[in-house]
Amino acid sequence: MTENQKPTGIKKLWSASIYSAQGLKACYQSEYAFRLEVWLAVFLVPIGYWLGESSIEKVLLIFPIFLVLIVEMLNSAIEAVVDRVSLEHHELSGFAKDVASAAVLISLIIFLFTWIIILL
Repeated sequence: MTENQKPTGIKKLWSASIYSAQGLKACYQSEYAFRLEVWLAVFLVPIGYWLGESSIEKVLLIFPIFLVLIVEMLNSAIEAVVDRVSLEHHELSGFAKDVASAAVLISLIIFLFTWIIILL
């Protein structure tokens, strides 16, 4: 496809939506942690909405759940790219994977602290 033939407007939005859905499906199918977090989100989002006394509390309870999912997907993407480049151990590959994993941990800590502070 040449530069002039690239989809624009609604077609581009539709294509981007399809690619996003494919990414969600691929991550769900290949990553156990993401599947677990999705099912926790299905359970916790309604609970967060129900437990939040104000709109701000509802947002503060629900947002970290989606933050965990986003960071987990980015972690999976980083791991896939690192593995695509080379499967042999390299210090920088290990660093990239460890930092991405640490980001997931921090998002989970944010989730826990937010829920504890608001609910207690």
